[in-house]
Amino acid sequence: MLAFAPAAFAQETGASSDTSDDEIIVTARRRDERLIDVPVAITAYSGDALAKAGAIDITEVGQTTPNTTLEVSRGTNSTLSAFIRGVGQQDPVSGFEQGVGLYLDDVYLNRPQAAVLDIYDVERIEILRGPQGTLYGRNTIGGAVKYVTRQLPQDFSLKIKGTLGTYEQADLVVTASAPVGDLLRVGGSVARLSRGGFGKNLTTGLDNYNKDIWAGRGTVELGGYGEPVLIRITGDYTKDKSAPRGGHRLIPSLVTGAPVLGKVFDSRGGLNDPKQEIEAYGLAMNVSASLTDTLTLRSISAWRKDKSATPIDFDALPAVDVDVPGFYFNEQISQEFQLLYEGDRLKGLLGFYYLDATADTLFDVRIFNTFAGLTAFTRADVDTRTFAVFGDATFDFTDQLSLSLGGRYTWDKREASILRQNYLGGGSPVFGGAGVPFGAPGTNFNGSRSFEKFTPRASLTFKPNSDHTLYASYSQGFKGGGFDPRGVGVNAPGAIPGAPTEAEIAAFLSFRPEKVDSYELGYKGSLMDGALNVALAGFYADYTDVQIPGSVACTVGGLPSFCGVVANAGKATFKGLEFEARARLGEDMAAAGDRLTFSTALGYIDAQYKEYVTNIGGQPTDVAAFREVQNTPKWTASGTLAYSAPVGDGDISFGTTLSYRSKTYQFEIPNPYIDQKGFALWDASLVYTAPEGRWSLGVFGKNLTDKKYKTSGYTFINVNPTTGVPILGGNGLPTSALGTEGTLTAFYGNPRQIFVTGTVKF
Repeated sequence: MLAFAPAAFAQETGASSDTSDDEIIVTARRRDERLIDVPVAITAYSGDALAKAGAIDITEVGQTTPNTTLEVSRGTNSTLSAFIRGVGQQDPVSGFEQGVGLYLDDVYLNRPQAAVLDIYDVERIEILRGPQGTLYGRNTIGGAVKYVTRQLPQDFSLKIKGTLGTYEQADLVVTASAPVGDLLRVGGSVARLSRGGFGKNLTTGLDNYNKDIWAGRGTVELGGYGEPVLIRITGDYTKDKSAPRGGHRLIPSLVTGAPVLGKVFDSRGGLNDPKQEIEAYGLAMNVSASLTDTLTLRSISAWRKDKSATPIDFDALPAVDVDVPGFYFNEQISQEFQLLYEGDRLKGLLGFYYLDATADTLFDVRIFNTFAGLTAFTRADVDTRTFAVFGDATFDFTDQLSLSLGGRYTWDKREASILRQNYLGGGSPVFGGAGVPFGAPGTNFNGSRSFEKFTPRASLTFKPNSDHTLYASYSQGFKGGGFDPRGVGVNAPGAIPGAPTEAEIAAFLSFRPEKVDSYELGYKGSLMDGALNVALAGFYADYTDVQIPGSVACTVGGLPSFCGVVANAGKATFKGLEFEARARLGEDMAAAGDRLTFSTALGYIDAQYKEYVTNIGGQPTDVAAFREVQNTPKWTASGTLAYSAPVGDGDISFGTTLSYRSKTYQFEIPNPYIDQKGFALWDASLVYTAPEGRWSLGVFGKNLTDKKYKTSGYTFINVNPTTGVPILGGNGLPTSALGTEGTLTAFYGNPRQIFVTGTVKF
């Protein structure tokens, strides 16, 4: 949640900083256009607005963006879960592609690990809603989140920003740049971000929900600022050594009777091996060359790599009941070319995209309470190779009527190597355990599948005059299929009695692509001589073959275990409305330099499964009436009141934001324990900026009412397979589906935080 008036539904470009609120310039379609001319649902936040709000990381912008959920994934500190208009993916293991694309300076991040980007040295963050793919990068079925860093200034610059706050928060960011000759500039930022825990792990003594990050970015730029060519080479590095994030048990332990802890940020999980550490880094080169007055060529080349060691204690108890140490190793190479044309009547883009990515996930599932020393080990290596051609063009029939047509042809190839092996006598050797293999592997699979799809886009725009735009659009999104990395091949149904064939195992482990057809009607307008800017969008989407990953208790080789179950759920429909507005109030104050604005964002979505077929008792059964769309509240809303006034030669600004989200289901099966009821959050900020911006001092408050709210969780309890209603034991508590103590844990959003930030510029 951001305590500031965002540039709602707009992307403010760096070049438009001097543009008045009456004519905001955006580049949502890869060319400079006024905000109200763009037939796209987009919300953006400028770096200056984020700084005045005291925004900490990228998840905060989700609180003031309609029908958008951005949150830290369960059991992690830096893995991102993102949903837009009901489409997303919260499973972080290899094999499952994200439904919402995250871009860092136009580079698509293939994996969600290390994707909770901290906000520093940022020019803007943009959120595009609906399928994306005809204008850039990867085909993302739900939408895109774009994190854009600042271009280096032409003159020497040095900025130091420090923050002190509650929970021992202490941050320092140093940013510097300098010209080297007339055309070459070098610069970078170094960030140290730290905070104590919101709670404690009462078993290990470690802080829980703490922060321990070193990060940096470096940039070399050649040309630009009026030159026909701009070459921008960037590198970034992040190392996160925060302690493991332990969950809060929602029920007493079923065997030992350990009570529910009084503080939701405390945990008792005993797993701390491997030591948690996340490291991510990458290089990118962006080149833009003006070939003629109407033609521009762009190239985006990138290499990225990240690795994570993470111990996740599902049951959040000292016992080794459901303990999951894990490793993630990801690497990617991508190349994109764009050729842009901008004539008097015709404007368009033709592009090519290539991605070669590897994602290796290794983890134990240790259930020693169930069977002494029993471990189910998984190694899942899933490689993705994709390339696509795409294009989008707009033709202006008249000054009032325009037609845009676009399309993308995508080729995806998924290769998987999956090993499932039981161990007895301790954990697997990969994680330093003393266990020895027991029986043959449950899965020892190598295979590949290819997918290809053409996805079109079209929009018709009518402008009665320069202050009003009406549009209707259609777009199709596509996400390739793959292989369930947790699947157990020996459990595949065989055509004849006996072991299943390789083909039957491949069919059992694989899942189909998913597709969405999205329709949208919208209006954007500037009213009351620019004092009021509004955007209204209504959308309807048909979502088919929805990929639903999950995990259940199972039996492998006669022993209890942990198995993946992935369903292509069938059909879902999403329909909703989005309204965003920004109004200047108190026009009579303008003469004195005072400014009062009110911004609001409202989202409504009716998201329903129309068909959800699952296997119950050996029979395919449609359970759509008992399933919900996860991480998609029906209502999202926010209101921000912002006031600024001159104080001497400087100025002071105040902002306060109230945001609301209605009931949120964490999984498709409703769960009365971990689902979050509707709640509101309140933030506020007060910032003084000295003349010419030489220094500033701000006080910020987040979640001022100290609301406790769940963002995610783990559950392994027995439920009715059709309705999902928990099955209770004689003690009135849910019965355990995996392990003996019952896994029903939750993770929470940040509590109340107060901090002071000072910035000095040289």
